[in-house]
Amino acid sequence: MNLKKSAVLFLSAIFALCVVSAGCKKKDEASKAASDTIKIGFLGALTGDVAMFGKPTLEAMKIAADDLNASGGILGKKIEIIEADNRGDKQEGASVTQKLISRDNVIAIIGDPTTGITKVAAPIAQKAQIVLLSAGSTGPGVVENGDFIFRNTLLDSVAIPACIDYFANGLKYKKVAVITSDNNDYSVGFTQTFRDAAKGKGIEIVADEKIKDGDKDFSGQVTNIKAKNPDVIFFSGYYTEGALIMKEARKQGVKANMFGGDGLFSPEFIKLGGSATEGSMLALGFSPEQAPPVTAKFIESYKKKYSGQIPGLYAAQGYDGVMMIADAIKRSNSTDPKVFKTALAQTKNFQGVSGTVTIRANREPIKSAVCLLTVKNGSFVLSTKVPIKMD
Repeated sequence: MNLKKSAVLFLSAIFALCVVSAGCKKKDEASKAASDTIKIGFLGALTGDVAMFGKPTLEAMKIAADDLNASGGILGKKIEIIEADNRGDKQEGASVTQKLISRDNVIAIIGDPTTGITKVAAPIAQKAQIVLLSAGSTGPGVVENGDFIFRNTLLDSVAIPACIDYFANGLKYKKVAVITSDNNDYSVGFTQTFRDAAKGKGIEIVADEKIKDGDKDFSGQVTNIKAKNPDVIFFSGYYTEGALIMKEARKQGVKANMFGGDGLFSPEFIKLGGSATEGSMLALGFSPEQAPPVTAKFIESYKKKYSGQIPGLYAAQGYDGVMMIADAIKRSNSTDPKVFKTALAQTKNFQGVSGTVTIRANREPIKSAVCLLTVKNGSFVLSTKVPIKMD
């Protein structure tokens, strides 16, 4: 080998070592940056029909991260919210969950706001031993997936019995028409909860109608309901169908108002249904009216960051979700999900912006009073707060 060729090879080797060294340095810097950051994943829809639930959840999660980081983070580490759009699709929800865990290395996931996608994501998170806390799902079959699965929303099984007592004793309702969207997990579970709660309360189910998400014509169901003359129409589905049902009901001269849950809680319900939605009632775990100081502060922060918008239920629960994870990490002094999940399971009387939250032995929440909202003059207005016994 001649001297010139040896020199070229030597210089090439030196260059290669420099490249490797630089690469290792960048990798070390990236690793250090990652170790200084606590990643919490958002699971929800940012586009599609259920973006009304996902978008405010994410917005409030970002405010929670800002608040935590402004006060020094958690255990000296900054909070980073990792987001993706599952478009309200179950298959995409599963894919996003996998990516958050395997690619993004999150230690916890907040989501999904809907029951159907949460039930798909929960087994994935459980298998990976990553904490998943749903800030919106209320149907059955969620926490049953395992000890890493939680939620912080007011459950239908807690809210509906309280509301039925109020309807029977306060409003003197006797007859109810039930409408279920039978291709919607949330709706099917919600209806069953209503049936169970209504037993022995003096309220008779006089009509039992079925629809499907995406239907447009409800004339047949409303005709059947009209013949039974109910005091109230219980609809367990989402706002789009709810609004169209009420338009048909008013068209046929049905005077009964609609009662539902957080699936109706969207400005689109009022926008689509117009005056036909006046008097409709929703049972929620949050209302910006009569808000305590901690909630009022959150409302002002949200309005300032998002062009004067007033936060609703999903925003409040998304904020609380991040704060509950942070609280569990602090109390356990660990960012390991296998460690801080125990602290999360022991949460008692957590003062959140959506109310006071206690996690029970089954990792389900018990929350303070049900807010019964009524549509009045084109807006959701707090009608009353129905008390719930905290245990």
